[in-house]
Amino acid sequence: MQSKLGKPVGLLNVNKETTKFSVSLHSPSADLTHFIEHYWVVRWDLRGQDPHLQENLPHPSVHLVFEKDNSRIVGVVKGKFSVLLQEQGAVFGVKFRPGAYYPFLKNPVSVITNRMVPFWKAFGMSSQALEQEIFAQETAEHMIPIAEFFIRERLPEPDIHVDFINTIIQCVISDRSIVKVDDIVNRFPISTRQLQLLFRQYVGISPKWIIQRYRLHEAVEKMTNGNIPDWPKLALDLGYYDQAHFIKDFKSIIGKSPEEYIKLLGE
Repeated sequence: MQSKLGKPVGLLNVNKETTKFSVSLHSPSADLTHFIEHYWVVRWDLRGQDPHLQENLPHPSVHLVFEKDNSRIVGVVKGKFSVLLQEQGAVFGVKFRPGAYYPFLKNPVSVITNRMVPFWKAFGMSSQALEQEIFAQETAEHMIPIAEFFIRERLPEPDIHVDFINTIIQCVISDRSIVKVDDIVNRFPISTRQLQLLFRQYVGISPKWIIQRYRLHEAVEKMTNGNIPDWPKLALDLGYYDQAHFIKDFKSIIGKSPEEYIKLLGE
């Protein structure tokens, strides 16, 4: 039985007082937890209102996205990812665990990094019937079994590399002393070259990207919650030599300096 999970991490420009949409996260059935991290549903009703451009700071995961006339596989997006919400709509998504789409794809996941693959091309069939069935349901709890039936029909064998990759990633998330790739290699029985190859093949991006991304998630969450970080300390925690390099990278990914981003949240 699925359970509803907490709030998503990685949404940009969203403060506590204003929101243009709703997001809910839901756990997969027990037999699919090796492959699937969670399901997500986004709903919006902006009829009579201006469109809303929602920006996101993605995770190292591949998504199967069901959307009317636009279902697709979305590879890991290295930078900021934006979606224009207008009128009324809903999207249902399957978030695979990092590395867990490789057994389905059977090719290096890096080939779909920064790419969207149409549903028909990924699965060799039209998505129309599935879209109609999923969006005919009123709740996520009724949408999920339809998606799970589709996934189970194509389920590959479990892959031990997926669990190993996720152990590494959870270590990166929980241990803030990990600020460079060498810190991972020192904790796990794997060489730097093997680590790089494993992540390119299974996840689609580098271990260094993952370290920096999760530290940026942490910084954005602090700002969203109204906490202004100690910038020099945060820069060091992220593995930067100084605050200036952190600000440069933050701006290159988010599109604004940390101070500008905080000001935007206040507005």
